[in-house]
Amino acid sequence: MTPATQTVHVGGDAPYAIHIGPSLLRAGKALAQHVRGRHALLVSDTHVAPLYADAVAQALSEARPELQLARFVLPAGEESKTLAHFGAAIEALAELGATRDACVFALGGGVVGDLAGFAAACWMRGVDVVQLPTTLLSMVDSSVGGKTAVDIPQGKNLVGAFHPPRAVFADTTALTTLPPRELRAGLAEVVKYGALGDPLFFAWLEAEHAALLDGDAGALATAIARSCEAKAAIVARDPLEKGERALLNLGHTFGHAIETEQGYGGVANDNLNHGEAVAVGMVLAARLSARLGMSEAADTERLIALLAACGLPTEIPPGLSPQALLARMRLDKKNIAGRLRLVLWRGIGKAEVVPDVDEAQVLPVLAGMG
Repeated sequence: MTPATQTVHVGGDAPYAIHIGPSLLRAGKALAQHVRGRHALLVSDTHVAPLYADAVAQALSEARPELQLARFVLPAGEESKTLAHFGAAIEALAELGATRDACVFALGGGVVGDLAGFAAACWMRGVDVVQLPTTLLSMVDSSVGGKTAVDIPQGKNLVGAFHPPRAVFADTTALTTLPPRELRAGLAEVVKYGALGDPLFFAWLEAEHAALLDGDAGALATAIARSCEAKAAIVARDPLEKGERALLNLGHTFGHAIETEQGYGGVANDNLNHGEAVAVGMVLAARLSARLGMSEAADTERLIALLAACGLPTEIPPGLSPQALLARMRLDKKNIAGRLRLVLWRGIGKAEVVPDVDEAQVLPVLAGMG
C-alpha cells in the first residue's frame, strides 16, 4: 500500500481495518494476507468486472500462486440482489470446493457487497469476506459494519445476516470510472453522517461539495475517511443494531419504502437509486421532525440546500401513493410490535431514534404537506 493510504480501525468483538487510498485493488500482498486457506471466490458484476476483476485476480495470483481463485459475476443493478442470485453465489462456492478457511472478495458496489457478504455468512455457517467497494456509496456505507442481505418483493434487505468483513479496501482510483449519478448517490450517504451526528462535517460539506462533485481526490479521501470513522465508532458500540446503530438509518425507512414501491433499480430506468432515495428520505425525516416540534424548519431548508447542491433529489417522485409508502414503512426492521420506529432529528447533527411515531403525522409528510 502507498503512503497516501489512510486506515480507519473498526473495534468491537470482530475488529478490522478500512484502508482508503489509490491503487489498492492492485495491492496483492495486502489483499492476500486475508486469505487463510487456498480457496477464494471473487464476486463482481457486469459493470465492474470488466474494469477491475482481472487486476484483482492477477494481484492475488502473484501474491499467492497456489490460490484456487474462481469468479462469480452478477448482472449489474439492484434487481440482482435476490435470493436466486444468492443461491447462484452459493453454487459457485460449492463448485470451487471452498472449505471453511475460504475467502470471498466482494468487488463492486452495495449490491455486490451485500450479496457476496451474505453468501460468505451462510457458506459452511460463515467464511471470510473482504470488501472491495468501487462506488462512493459502498465505500462509506454498505462495505462497513457487516450488514449483509438480499431483497425480496416485500422489502429491501429483509433476508440477511450480520457478518463483519476481514478487511475493507476502498480504492479511490475506482471513483474515476464512476458515473456522475453514482458519485452523487454516494454523497447522499456522506451528507447523512454530518446530518446525524457531526455538524462540523456538515458545514465542511457545504463548503467542499463542489470539489467532491468534481472528483477531487483529496476531498473525496477526506469525506470517505470521516464517514468511515463516524460509522466505525457507532458500529463498535452497537454491532448488532440494538440501539445507537439505528441512527445510521437516518432517511432509510422513507427511502427504502420509495425504492420498494418503485420496484428497485435506478440505473436502467427512471426510478431513484439507493442514494437518491436516501436523500429524499432524509428530507422527509427532517420535515416530520419539524412537524412534531423536534426541530426548526431552517435546519430542514439547510439540508435541502446541501442535497440539491450535490445534485440529489429532495422530493418524492410523482405517482407514489402515501398510503402505499406507509404500508412499506410498516415492514421496516427497526419497528417494534408493529409500531413505527423512526430516526428523526433535533436539527443538524442531532439525530435520535423515536419509538411509536403516530402514523397520522407521517401521512401528511408523505403527501407533501409536511
